[in-house]
Amino acid sequence: MVRALSPPPTLRFELDDLSRPPVRDLVARHLAGMHAQSPPESVHALALEGLKAPAIRFWSAWSGQTLAGMGALRRIDAESGEIKSMRVADAFLGQGVGRAILDHILAEARGLGLAALWLETGSVDGFIPARTLYQSAGFTACGPFDTYGPDPFSVFMTLKL
Repeated sequence: MVRALSPPPTLRFELDDLSRPPVRDLVARHLAGMHAQSPPESVHALALEGLKAPAIRFWSAWSGQTLAGMGALRRIDAESGEIKSMRVADAFLGQGVGRAILDHILAEARGLGLAALWLETGSVDGFIPARTLYQSAGFTACGPFDTYGPDPFSVFMTLKL
């Protein structure tokens, strides 16, 4: 028997100030997940205060009144940015929410006139879904960028826009 896939939920993206409890809880869950898979010195996910930095735009993604995920874009300079803190809420995994968040960030980056995006993700098996998503959107492996250095727990990727 083949199970039919449900269409992805309709999402509403909000430029978010990180003040609502569901958003704060998802950020905390994201950080806990990063620390569970990588040593502390290899965790580059940002906590709440870091996500509030002026160079960062943070979006929450909502399905009705339920938080489905989050993602952020950090401006590195006039032409490039970094994807930060993408996370799908557990209840929405496997429903296309990660792709929708990534597509939203890509569209926003293009709207800002950025020419390239970069990202850092984990190298262990728990990050395979993230790396697969990024590769499917055209991101390719590269070396460390901006202030990152070589790290066996990191995979660096880039995409020309």
